[in-house]
Parts: sequence; C-alpha cells; structure tokens
Amino acid sequence: MRILLAEDDALLGDGLRAGLRQLGFQVDWVRDGEAAERELRAQAYAAAVLDLGLPRKDGLAVLASIRQARIATPVLVLTARDTVPDRIRGLDGGADDYVVKPVDLHELAARLRALVRRSNGQPQEVLTAQGVVLDPAARTVMQAGAAVILSAREFDLLQAFMLGAGRVLTRQQLEQQLYSWGQEVDSNAIEVHIHNIRRKLGSSLIHTVRGVGYMLLRDVPTP
Repeated sequence: MRILLAEDDALLGDGLRAGLRQLGFQVDWVRDGEAAERELRAQAYAAAVLDLGLPRKDGLAVLASIRQARIATPVLVLTARDTVPDRIRGLDGGADDYVVKPVDLHELAARLRALVRRSNGQPQEVLTAQGVVLDPAARTVMQAGAAVILSAREFDLLQAFMLGAGRVLTRQQLEQQLYSWGQEVDSNAIEVHIHNIRRKLGSSLIHTVRGVGYMLLRDVPTP
C-alpha cells in the first residue's frame, strides 16, 4: 500500500522510509507542510504519517485544511509533542491515530495497517475472500490451507483488491496504490500482475469490468 510520510528530520525520515519499505509499504516522503498538503490533495494515499512540527506549514494546519476539503485519507500523527492537550488537539483536529516519538517501526507499521483496514471497512487483521486468506503483517497468502507464493507486486495488488472488495478499481487507481515516486510503470504492468494472480489463485477471483477496471467479490455469486 502507498503512504505519504511528512517528516522534516532527514535522519528519521530516511530511516522510516527505508524501514517501512522493507515491511511492504510504498513510501513517498516530503519534508514540509505545504508539500504534504499538496500531495494529499493530488494523490489517493492509503494513509499518511504526519509530523506536527513541519516547516512552511504546521502539521495541524495541514490536517485542518485537508479535512475541510473533505479528504478522508487516514492520518497518523507522529510527533515529539507528548502532552495530553497536544494529543487532544491532534485527534480533535482530524487525526486517526497519534504516536509520540521515538516510535518502534513495527508498531508504526501495525498502526498503519489498522488504519487502512478500518478506513476500508475491514475490521479483521487478516483479509479473506472466496477462500483466499491474506495476512498483511506476515505478507502471506493461503488458499485451501496451502501457501500461495506471490511476488511483492502481486501481493500488493491482491491486498488492494481485498481491501476494496466489491468496488470497481480502475487501472490508474491500482497504479497509484502500487507505485511510489520514481518507480517506472510499464503500460501493461497491472494486466500482467492480474493475469499472474488469476493463474495462481483462480480465474474467478478478480473480474474484469469492461471499459472501467477490475473488481474482486468477497463471495462467489450463486447462480
């Protein structure tokens, strides 16, 4: 899943970006509040990690602006401001979660996964559809009790479909979720990955909605 990281500390930002990438996230990193707001308005991120003490525009001001614009991207506030009034202002200002620095990388990743699940109406830790079980934390896929080996891109694409089960997703939406800045996207990359997923998990899992995009149904429709 693709997230936005807004952090002005170069050492911390670089470490978080590298660590979150190793845990399966696609990360776009900005270092000031104006850039954070611009990207949140322009891109459909799965979630955002937002420092409050950003230059050019404070994190709380960024949060207020995007919420006023009805941008519902889940936002996890990451900050050194650890007083109760600061946490209250962040949560009341539209944040979905609040973590005080220093933060454990695995805890941060778990909180992000939880935010994304909840924002997609998926309360369970693992995602299931048509007998396929996907564990975002362990990055494993099971079908009929057996492990199914997917490439990193195939896993990310299947996760996007399972989070959005029942909704039609366009190729552009899928590309935005799978690729961060600087990553080259072949014109038929999504189609190739979908073909591979169908070959490994069955052709009925992902449906083509002609002229629009693709959709995964949580259950196989009865005849």
